Amino acid sequence: MNSETRRWLLWIILIALLLLFQLLGTKNNWFLAYPKGWEVPFSTVLNHAMNWVVEWFGWFFRGLADIFSIPVSWVQQFLQWLPWPVVIAVTAVISWAASGWRLALFSTLALFYMVVVGYWSESMNSLSLVIISVPLAITTGFVFGVWGFRSEQAEKVIVPMLDMLQTIPAFAYLLPILLLFGFGPVVGLIASVLFAFPPMVRNTMLGLRRVPIEIVESGLMSGATPRQLFWQVRIPSASRQMLLGANQTTMAAVSMVIIAAVIGGTADIGWEVLLHVRRAGFGESILAGIVIAFLAMVIDRITYGFVGKESQLPDEEVGYFHRYRYLILGSATALIVFLLANFIPALREWPQSLEVYPADTMNEWLESFVLSWSGIIGTFKSISFFYIMLPVREGLINTISPYSWGFEFTSPLRIGYGVAVILLAGWFAYKRRINLALTILFMGVLLFFGLTKLSWLILLLMASLLGYQLGGIKLGIGTLLALLTLATAGVWTEAMLSIYLCSIAVMISFLVGGLIGVIASEVAVVSKIVRPINDTLQTMPLFVILIPFVMIFKIGEFSALLAIIAYAIVPSIRYTEHGLRSVPSDVIEAGTSMGCTRWQLLTQVKLPLALPVIMLGLNQTIMYAIAMLVIAALVGTNGLGQQVYIGLSDGDFGVGIVAGLGMAFIAMIADRFTQAWNEKRQAVYS
Repeated sequence: MNSETRRWLLWIILIALLLLFQLLGTKNNWFLAYPKGWEVPFSTVLNHAMNWVVEWFGWFFRGLADIFSIPVSWVQQFLQWLPWPVVIAVTAVISWAASGWRLALFSTLALFYMVVVGYWSESMNSLSLVIISVPLAITTGFVFGVWGFRSEQAEKVIVPMLDMLQTIPAFAYLLPILLLFGFGPVVGLIASVLFAFPPMVRNTMLGLRRVPIEIVESGLMSGATPRQLFWQVRIPSASRQMLLGANQTTMAAVSMVIIAAVIGGTADIGWEVLLHVRRAGFGESILAGIVIAFLAMVIDRITYGFVGKESQLPDEEVGYFHRYRYLILGSATALIVFLLANFIPALREWPQSLEVYPADTMNEWLESFVLSWSGIIGTFKSISFFYIMLPVREGLINTISPYSWGFEFTSPLRIGYGVAVILLAGWFAYKRRINLALTILFMGVLLFFGLTKLSWLILLLMASLLGYQLGGIKLGIGTLLALLTLATAGVWTEAMLSIYLCSIAVMISFLVGGLIGVIASEVAVVSKIVRPINDTLQTMPLFVILIPFVMIFKIGEFSALLAIIAYAIVPSIRYTEHGLRSVPSDVIEAGTSMGCTRWQLLTQVKLPLALPVIMLGLNQTIMYAIAMLVIAALVGTNGLGQQVYIGLSDGDFGVGIVAGLGMAFIAMIADRFTQAWNEKRQAVYS
């Protein structure tokens, strides 16, 4: 018996055991649910530990909060004191320096929008947190990145730490920050630094490792000391990669400043969004959310522009004015506008009579839309909920009824369902599509009983076996330990609820997003239309994404599912389009010269070569979906996201952290699985 046959046999045995345990579960619940008596009270232990830390070291963290509040207050006061045209003018000049006049025009219009809708003051308060948090995050990330580059032992500690920080939901580690630092804007600052510095660490280590050995040897031959070699050779060579890390860190800091408004809100734009979301104000939330989207886009374009910017001439070959032209132009423009603002009141403070705030009109339009399309909306929601979501969560045996499907799931129908699954799997096995046949058998059992009703023990063994087959013994044991921790912590049911909702969202996002990405790669007009939509969805606050779905479909799992899809679909679109567009032109020319049609070129040449990039998009889609789960808990979903939010609302550190770690475990398992599968596929094609 060869290894492939043993692998298939193991899966057949596990699927058979799963079916057996499901049947035995009607007699003894232990076969399905983890015994309550075996649970370990992790949350209680964590609460005691946090109480001890707060009692003995709370004074230190509160002192840090007081110290950090000083620069935040100074920057806020300075930005509020500056006339709005000065900020716009300086931003426009910086944008011009980064990427030309188009970005300068976009930045001017984006910031002017904040003035016109009456959110200038709130925007400057948010910007002040970004101005302080970004340098702190970049500096922290640089230090850890250099440390990880220099020491393999340090890297072994740093990388898992980064994985945890990037996969634990932001709400989860807002809890310890809240307990240690108290309420206030400094909470947003600390949370932003913790959330934003990992990309800088990763890019610093990557950039320093990618410095060509020839450049290092050249520096050594020139007599450079170790300090000179690092600062004058390695750092300049790695600067582009590190600037990319700074760009990603900046964007992460912007997003976190908004999320932190939940517990540290002041008169900033994040608090405005949260306030209107709680009131279910569609128009008001969208208008405030657009402010954040514009703020994020401007910062992103400026930092990304400097990443790709190269000086056309060496410094010694240009004159003083040309070298410092943007600094001179920016200073002169700011001075002129500042002087004008002292004589023209509208340049100091925009008149309220000239503000444009169409929130009421937007609310009326949405209400009219919902009333006009209520029949179609209700039908779409019912079909999706009863025919897709409930069968996956509760199983056909608990879903099919005269109320939902119009008939009873009688014994003959159940037998017929089982026979159909076995025949379909047998057909593919006959065609030697064994993996597909096994998948059909498993999905048949899952849809019959429901994911949340399946045996915890068999699911744990299946996931561990899959990890072992994809990534070896290390991934298999890691998966086993992670899932066993979820069970012993008493959050297995919540984890399955999260996986159920996340799985449906990821499948739809990947299929629909992949299709859109394929079309965008082939049709330039579609690409131009899709790009700004992607930018908006990625920069719009997660709270705001919920609002239109809640207003149209009301509170519930279906609205949460659509919101998760809206956020998680972006990586699938972007990575698919990027992967297909990155296929080498000589390969495409070779396929064309061989007489391939456009369809053959796409399906037989481009897609196989772009598959690694597309699978990276799947990986990111999973990460985005898990990140959105906590936000989705605001509209009534159950699962780990709801537990995190409950912990934050009640100040229960243990509950929130256990649930947050559970989501991190799921995210890391999914990440390692997709990476391992991608590596196997690349090995096959290489």
